[in-house]
Amino acid sequence: MTSIAGIVLALVLLMALAYRGVSVLLLAPLMALLATLFSPQAPLLASYTQVFMPALGGFVIAFFPLFLLGAVFGKLMEASGAARVVANAIVAWLGAQRAILAIVLACAVLTYGGVSLFVVAFAVYPIAAALFRQADLPKRLIPGTIALGAFTFTMTALPGTPAIQNAIPMPFFGTTPFAAPGLGLIGGAVMLVLGTLWLVRRAATATARGEGYGEHDEPAAPSDPGSAAPTAATQAAPAAPPAAAPVARFNGRAFARAIAPVVLVIALNYLLATWLLPALDTAYLAEPRFGATAIGNVRGIWAVIAALTAAIVLLVVLQRPHLPRLSHTLEQGASSSVLPLLNTASQVGFGAVIASLAGFAIIRDAVLAIAPGNPLVSVSIAVNILAGITGSASGGMSIALQTLGETWLAMGQAAGIAPDLLHRVTAIATGGLDSLPHNGAVITLLGICGLSHRQAYADIFVVAVAIPVLALVVVVVLGSTLGSF
Repeated sequence: MTSIAGIVLALVLLMALAYRGVSVLLLAPLMALLATLFSPQAPLLASYTQVFMPALGGFVIAFFPLFLLGAVFGKLMEASGAARVVANAIVAWLGAQRAILAIVLACAVLTYGGVSLFVVAFAVYPIAAALFRQADLPKRLIPGTIALGAFTFTMTALPGTPAIQNAIPMPFFGTTPFAAPGLGLIGGAVMLVLGTLWLVRRAATATARGEGYGEHDEPAAPSDPGSAAPTAATQAAPAAPPAAAPVARFNGRAFARAIAPVVLVIALNYLLATWLLPALDTAYLAEPRFGATAIGNVRGIWAVIAALTAAIVLLVVLQRPHLPRLSHTLEQGASSSVLPLLNTASQVGFGAVIASLAGFAIIRDAVLAIAPGNPLVSVSIAVNILAGITGSASGGMSIALQTLGETWLAMGQAAGIAPDLLHRVTAIATGGLDSLPHNGAVITLLGICGLSHRQAYADIFVVAVAIPVLALVVVVVLGSTLGSF
């Protein structure tokens, strides 16, 4: 029982101290060692050097290219102004009368194309502020609107999204980014439709009682928001909000140049994962020097790496006149990938240590006993809880898969549940309780918008927590009855 007490204490302190702004990079190993102290049979130093560090290193080995390329791509989209062009075009098409839908879709297009949600928030907020002011909609609805487009269905549900939350399950289940596309689209539609309806209704109610945009100070934009934006794991203090800016008119040529790399990420990702890579002669992967693996275990990662690399090259070619300090921008993008990577990897190490303790077997059996024979339910509950505790979708998922991934896969095979379905349910499960008030993305978004939790978090909770959990239930029910599709 003391081992269980240590695990619970470590998890509670991890959540509480992360909420207060302590770096997860420091917290994860300290809390892992704290939990170890409550397990007399677990040697302290061995748990750190032989369990924590190999798990951390394994995550870095597997996902460093995705973090690096994703950060560079997002920084180039932000620095070149391409992200702003895409957002402006969508807003210009839909108009001020559909301000909420325009901002949601602008965020969705950018995040689905591989742009970091933090870059999207910084790029879209000035447009949202101008549009909401023009439509006289309450400013307090902007964070929920951006969260719906950037934090939900494009992060976890839509097939093919290059988000890290869609990539982490691939090595565990041998899947691709397009796992269970039909269920992913259904889950994404539930989030998009219900979230938009909620925000539109909230806006209509506010308008009916005479509440408009309100009087708000709009501080000047920081000179380089993209390089300083924290991730959901860092819990860094938010940067100063950028000032509201007028919405530009649609420019077809500029939009084509800006959207082309986004389209390339999605299209090439699909072609590589589904057709090109499986058609190659990759028998050499069975050799020990290549990890004695098969193409099915690596094609998902390879597809995302190749798609992002090609998109970066195309982006630089198309936007070179708008990137006068290209080497500096590339360096900033690369540097900004390191801390998020190490934060998440550190949480993976924490999960590996927890899984090695005697008390974890009791917790694991309790989770798996919730729905015997149906791993989809235990996946949903465990991933959601851990994402909520850590305040990080990727961190919570990593801990869950590190500790129970093989067990869930074996249970799924025994129950006839396809690995693709396990992948999609796991990914969608990360996007529920992760957006509780202590989540770093939530804190940063509110900082960008210049609003407090009291003013704007209620709508974030509905669109980024409650509705995604409902979408997860829909996907689990359909997957349990109809299988993967």
